[in-house]
Amino acid sequence: MSELRELYQEVILDHNKKPRNFRVLETANHHADGHNPLCGDNVTVYLDVEDGVITDISFQGSGCAISKASASVMTTVLKGKSVAEAEDLFNQFHELVTADGSEELDADHLGKLAVFSGVREFPARVKCASLAWHTVHAALAATEKPVTTE
Repeated sequence: MSELRELYQEVILDHNKKPRNFRVLETANHHADGHNPLCGDNVTVYLDVEDGVITDISFQGSGCAISKASASVMTTVLKGKSVAEAEDLFNQFHELVTADGSEELDADHLGKLAVFSGVREFPARVKCASLAWHTVHAALAATEKPVTTE
């Protein structure tokens, strides 16, 4: 196993064991629920958006290590970003986990998100990694219907 892959696994395991921003955000003015019926992952994302900027973000839920780690990393990356930047990152993350792997990964540009690049090798795990992202996308769009990966 390459050193980079080992590092990525360590980051995912760390965020699963000690998820960042794992709490109900009492001041949230946006939220959405997401569910992955295939794996049983459930997530609720809470956002406080002021003047087009995500001033705070959190999540709660249960699921596999990839799902929880993805939500944790997502909250650390999106805090302080504009809604437009968050939507751009949503698209970049989706491309990262669904690309066929023929293109070289720009890890510097993706920052912490690059740890999920290996997920694309396991199609069943793509839904685990992307659940929180689809849920935050729905929260920003004020979608009331729960998000599902099916």
